[in-house]
Amino acid sequence: MKRLFFRKVILWSLLGLALAASAAALWNPARDFRGASLDQDKRGPIPAAEFSRLVQSMSEQDGYFRSDNFTSNESSYLTVVDRLRELGVSGGAYIGVGPEQNFTYIAKIRPEIAFIVDIRRQAVLQHLLYKALFHISETRAGFLSALLSRPLEGGLAPGKGASLERLLQYFDSAAAPGQFFKTNLARVRKIIREEFKLPVSDYDQEKLAYVYSAFRDQGLEIGFRTGGSNWGRGFGRFPSLRDLTLQTDLHGKPGNFLAADDDYRFLRSLQLQNRIIPVVGDFAGQKALASVGDYLRRNGYTVRAFYTSNVEQYLFRNYTFGAFAENVKNLPIDTLSVFIRSVSSRGWAHPAYVAGHRNTTVLQKISLFLAGYDEGAYTDYWSLVTTHFVPARRP
Repeated sequence: MKRLFFRKVILWSLLGLALAASAAALWNPARDFRGASLDQDKRGPIPAAEFSRLVQSMSEQDGYFRSDNFTSNESSYLTVVDRLRELGVSGGAYIGVGPEQNFTYIAKIRPEIAFIVDIRRQAVLQHLLYKALFHISETRAGFLSALLSRPLEGGLAPGKGASLERLLQYFDSAAAPGQFFKTNLARVRKIIREEFKLPVSDYDQEKLAYVYSAFRDQGLEIGFRTGGSNWGRGFGRFPSLRDLTLQTDLHGKPGNFLAADDDYRFLRSLQLQNRIIPVVGDFAGQKALASVGDYLRRNGYTVRAFYTSNVEQYLFRNYTFGAFAENVKNLPIDTLSVFIRSVSSRGWAHPAYVAGHRNTTVLQKISLFLAGYDEGAYTDYWSLVTTHFVPARRP
């Protein structure tokens, strides 16, 4: 039966102004999203009060996930970069989930606007932490210094244009003074509150300190964590931040957003313009993704890429995949729009598996996804990720 199923699978493959009056209020996910103003210039900055309103008005209630996604756990994330380029996936709007992996995809796709939708409020707070660090860090070295709480000191401190290897070598041995962390944490909280116009509740303060201290304590060894462990080292284990940063594409070329000044500058520019917007939301929820779709359509954006990681696996388990598909139908797409998915290599290997990775990254045209959904093609997660998929192009 498995063999017949597998053959069948292979065949198929062929927030707001109101907040200013009450900066001490908590985020209110129940606020109505209606009434969003049209961007007059897509390439210009989104005002801080509007950024704040979008974050709050689109967000749902905090949800649960069993792990701390301090970093991605997907080593194969760069294997589809060439395919994205070949398919013309560029500009427009980007939607993603999870932590820093989004920055690399954003740097490669160069969208005009990006929304990060994650079920965990802690993940959104982590993105606000990232955003604050982008604001205060002009260089890749400065960003890593602030993120890892390791000051750039002495003649060996890397400067602008330093190689990736040089950056990681420095931060491997740099000390993390307690006062440096405390000063930066206080600065981050102030930036979120005063510059981003977002209130910082006691819960938010606690979670910000929790996430930020994890980067201080673990440095470049930090990784995806479940049950208080990074699952050790080696193949099949979760990669560390160092591993992910040093990852290369299928041609052996580094591609992480911290590998090149140009990519970092683009990301920082988008952050300074308040155009990377984190939202608390369930992909199958009634508000967050629907609000993102309404905003993009109202403002004339087309979704170019939607990075779902392996979230759909959990939607099938929770019997909410249909609600997600209905939300996708509300997104403004065209024939270039794609999903970026990550499939675990545990159990059956995906037909597009690339040796040496613990997961497989594949693409799928969103238009084909919607057609397949209407035809009843996706009976489970495996049929979803192996139907009409676009694999990485091997050298």
